[in-house]
Amino acid sequence: MSNNTNYHVAIIGGGYAGMAAAVTLAAADVPVTVFESAKQLGGRARGVWHNDVQLDNGQHILLGCYHHTLQLIEQVGGNIEHDFLHLPLQLTLHNRFELKAPRLPAPFHLLAGLLSAKGLSFGDRLRAARFMLALRRINFTLPHDISVLKLLRKHGQGDELIRLLWEPLCISALNTPIHIASAQVLLHVLRDSLNGLRSDSDMLLPRVDFTALFPKRASEYIKQHRGKVLTACSVEAIIPHGDKIELITRPTTIASEHTQLFSHVICAVSPIPAARLFRTVPQLAFIAEQIAAIPHQPIYTLYLQYPEQVRLPQPMLGLDRCFTQWLFDKGQIAGQHGLIAAVISAQGKHQNLKHELLAQKVAQEICEQLGIMEAPLWHKVIAEKRATFSCETNLPRPAHTTMLTNVLLAGDYTAGDYPATLEGAVMSGMLCAKTIISTFQ
Repeated sequence: MSNNTNYHVAIIGGGYAGMAAAVTLAAADVPVTVFESAKQLGGRARGVWHNDVQLDNGQHILLGCYHHTLQLIEQVGGNIEHDFLHLPLQLTLHNRFELKAPRLPAPFHLLAGLLSAKGLSFGDRLRAARFMLALRRINFTLPHDISVLKLLRKHGQGDELIRLLWEPLCISALNTPIHIASAQVLLHVLRDSLNGLRSDSDMLLPRVDFTALFPKRASEYIKQHRGKVLTACSVEAIIPHGDKIELITRPTTIASEHTQLFSHVICAVSPIPAARLFRTVPQLAFIAEQIAAIPHQPIYTLYLQYPEQVRLPQPMLGLDRCFTQWLFDKGQIAGQHGLIAAVISAQGKHQNLKHELLAQKVAQEICEQLGIMEAPLWHKVIAEKRATFSCETNLPRPAHTTMLTNVLLAGDYTAGDYPATLEGAVMSGMLCAKTIISTFQ
């Protein structure tokens, strides 16, 4: 590696994309400064406190195929075995459907799981297995993108099979309703999780909050490699300045503004602030409009604290025909006994309810479906109204490069194979970092 002494990279945003970029650069001995406007790191995957209990702003799941994310967690000091509860592939809708993949080599584990799934007719199980074999034959690649629903209909997947298996899977993976969701992006997820090693389909449920899992450790790693991580410090403007980029920053607790010059800037914030920053730079105006046009989808996470003895039949459980889509027993996952997280992904009628009423309905569903008669001691509703981009068919997604060669864009919504996942965010950040590193190798 040759001279990098003239490099100093600014990273706007301390979420998973920004911190992945910063760690990759720091490991290559490139000085970095991370600017995070919030008081804590993590972005849309961050830890929060409520009633002296550590929560997350959303209940994310990692898969065994998230190799980049898992590698970076270990690189900054994490321990995958201790940081996660590992579950073999399983989808369970309480008293309605159950798929459990046996410990066989891929793809036989999935085919065996589909053929032995409970709650489906033998014909539906056979059709599901044939569908997966058909996807393997075409290498999980379509001639042109279509909706998930259209693809399922094309391959003879019936209403019951779609409702119990493919729709929950699509909503969980893409956070987008199946009638508009991109079939090609879903196939990328199926390819990487179900068509490689058996362990690639494992579900990993974090035992620690999402800030502690990676961003906090990454911050220490960056500081040990001559970098800086500034929280409560927002970037107000990006200004091209010769072969440098000038940033105007404002600490949120201090009124005065500061300017700093950098060789490169990686913008790793969510779409709205990214579009705002880019819109005032003539060379970035087009990409700003492209970012602003990206549709979005919500995720609602409801935490209900029950008495400590309350537990679910298993750590992760789905419900059929309910507001609640998935329940997570934080006692079994993270030792937070009696705490249950309910997740409602994508758009739906729940958005029309006030939070108090929605929490009541979720508690009622838990009572009716699972026979848990105790009332929650408290609840907390976290509504991320722009949790992810809406992963729709043929959606234009911005590239990581821009018209300014020293300004790059990172985020789970940028161009790539994946939907809005932690792995997609991490991969985009690493791609930006490696693009910069390649200029001085």
